[in-house]
Amino acid sequence: MATESETAMNPRGVPGAPAPAGSARSQPSGPAAGKAIVVMPAYNAQTTLEQTVADIPPGCIDEIILVDDCSHDDTVATARRLGLTVIQHERNLGYGGNQKTCYREALARDADVVVMIHPDYQYDSRLVPVLVGLLRNGHCDVVLGNRIRTRRESLAGGMPAYKYFANRILTIIENLWMGQNLGECHSGMRGYRREVLETIPWQGNSDDFVFDSQFLVQAVHFGFRIGDIPVPVRYMKEASSISFRRSVTYGLGTLGVLAQWTLHRLGLVRTPLFEPRTDRPAVAGR
Repeated sequence: MATESETAMNPRGVPGAPAPAGSARSQPSGPAAGKAIVVMPAYNAQTTLEQTVADIPPGCIDEIILVDDCSHDDTVATARRLGLTVIQHERNLGYGGNQKTCYREALARDADVVVMIHPDYQYDSRLVPVLVGLLRNGHCDVVLGNRIRTRRESLAGGMPAYKYFANRILTIIENLWMGQNLGECHSGMRGYRREVLETIPWQGNSDDFVFDSQFLVQAVHFGFRIGDIPVPVRYMKEASSISFRRSVTYGLGTLGVLAQWTLHRLGLVRTPLFEPRTDRPAVAGR
């Protein structure tokens, strides 16, 4: 269950905080313009949230929604102070479960472009307008932030060696399997056009970390155009990171999704993850 707390107004003097509707941060223009919303699945993000929000350039988005998954710190209080729309889970639903709430809320608010970014400051949120532009202009339907520009840069940025090599191996396998050419398939910075979220049956995906792998394979299955942009890697003590054991579980789960997709395409084992949605989100004005 999720409950919505008040949408706090932007306190004056807070650098980079989202402003109320109609302000400088809400100025889309042109025939391809539409409402752009950033969603942040949050868990114990108090120490990095303000930096992540402050780096989002003015004028590129209309709203920031933070979904808190029962944090034990002051994530919610910080988000309210920054003027974010805050949704609080009544119980911990997991990383995938958190994203489900993010996308439901963004669609309900009539978003045409949705950018998901982890609020742990690991990803450079100054690049949000680049993702929004690629999606609004129709260059891509899905855009990922790629932390793996070079091995030296990734390791110098603090990415653990085992994560770097696991990321490389999995990404190579996924690219070959899916017919893609992505620099990284495991990014926590992703942008989607509304049509993607309305087509993919993500409601049936896992509530755990493998949600991201399922979503990416689903995007390929339904024929969406996927691209990526380079994002400097920033690993730090405050940034969230899953354990080695959970990383292994995630990797095996990713391979399992690819196998599941293959069986579905061959008609051997059908799965709802790759079946078209029979419903469409009911949104006022659409």
